[in-house]
Parts: sequence; structure tokens; C-alpha cells
Amino acid sequence: MLNISVVLYRPAWEQEVLPLVEELLRIKNLRKIYLLDNTEPDYRKTETAQQKETLAARFGSDKLRYMAMEKNLGYGRAHNIALRESAYYRTEFHLVINSDIRVKAEDINAMHDWMLAHHEVGLLMPKVIYPDGTQQYLAKRLPTPLDVFGRRFLPACLMTRRNKRYELRDTDLSRPVNAPYLSGCFMFLRTQAAVEAGLFDEQYFMYPEDIDLTRTIHRNWLTLYYPQWTITHAHARSSYKNRHMLWIHIQNMCRYFNKWGWFFDKERRLFNQF
Repeated sequence: MLNISVVLYRPAWEQEVLPLVEELLRIKNLRKIYLLDNTEPDYRKTETAQQKETLAARFGSDKLRYMAMEKNLGYGRAHNIALRESAYYRTEFHLVINSDIRVKAEDINAMHDWMLAHHEVGLLMPKVIYPDGTQQYLAKRLPTPLDVFGRRFLPACLMTRRNKRYELRDTDLSRPVNAPYLSGCFMFLRTQAAVEAGLFDEQYFMYPEDIDLTRTIHRNWLTLYYPQWTITHAHARSSYKNRHMLWIHIQNMCRYFNKWGWFFDKERRLFNQF
């Protein structure tokens, strides 16, 4: 069985959320979809009741649960609410997915069956493309401070070679890759692996929690980029457009390097050797 969690923040309901929910409800092994709305109550106002009514009227499914947070909990902390329910009910798999993802229910069915047959895999991410069909390089090596901050603040010409290695562009991505960092936009998790890893580290408000969780799972399980399936991701990259989000990104990446090591990270060196 499979649980799914979608963390929302001021979402585009008609354009993103409702079409995604409609598709996800077609999954054959679905137990529950959790919509975790981090939108601030003052901004949300009467939308909570309205959206509950809209969801109930359109879908009327006991497999759908909408939860309005009292404040913005951040990405990982909100997903952990649903992940703990997966652990409590012993739901074998849990899908973390962004609302701006487009995926076919039959592909998720196939991933579910594939994961059932491959017990060594703790985390799976398919090939991810932009709406125009170009590939997003969201399977990566573990970042160094230069990888993170250099690509933001140094001239692109100085980072070309390093970015190529960091984003696995030097790797054959037509084949499965056991990568130590997979994007949080779509994480098909084996619940046992996520629980053993401690779920998302809640010290991060957003951004590096997917790096943190992937590398922790990677210690004992395969964390696979698997290009047999393809999904579409709008990928807003808000920290590239908004100074406030950039500051949040910087703060949380500093927390990440404080935890794992800025320049001396033996595990990073080991995991990146492929």
C-alpha cells in the first residue's frame, strides 16, 4: 500500500492541486493522500473551509485528507506528519510529491510493483523533465560549499565543469544510478528506510532536507534515479527570484554544512566516488 503527501503553500488549486489529486486518486494501491497546507491562516482566511468543500464535492473520497496548518511548518516538518502516519499504520511505501508535478497513475502503480520486487531500494526517483521536455538534473552528488554557493554567486563560466560533475552530467543517465542526493520534488520512499533514517530533519525550514534524508537512507539502502519512468516538474526555483527565499536557502544550507561538515566530510567523499 501507498500513502502520498503533498505540502502546499498558497497553492494554485485549479491549475495544480486539483488535477494532481484527481490523477493520484486513480492509483490502485493508494491508502491515503495527505494535503498539508502551510499557507498562513491570515492569508488563507476562509479558503480552508472552501477548499474542504471543493475537495469533498469533486472527489468525495475517504482516501483524501486535507490538513490546514496553524502556521507555516516548513517542507520537511509538514511531510513528517504524514510520514509518521505511514509508519504508524505500517504502510509500506510513502510518496513525497510537489503539487507542480505531473505524473500518470499507471506509472506510480508500476513503481509500486517494482519497489515490491526490489527490497534493497529505499528511495526511488524517476527521470524529471520541464514542461517543454528538457531534462532536469535532479539526481546529484552530495554538495560541497563551493557547489552550493559558487553556482549562485560566481560567474557561470567558472562553475561549468564543477556543475557538470555535481549534477551527474558526466554520468550515463539513461541507466539507473545509485545517487546520494535525490530531489524532494518526488521521493518514492520505502517507509522502513525513511523511519530508519529518522524522517526529514526538522531543523531545516526548507531546501536541504532532501539532501539530508537521501544521504542518510543511502547508508543502508539503494537510493535510485531510475529513468524508466518520466514525470514533469514546473520547478519554480523561487530562491532564484526572491531575495527572502534566497536568504532562507542560505540559512538552511549553513545548517546542513554545520551538521555534516563544511570542508571535512568523509561520507561525502565516499558517496561521491562514482
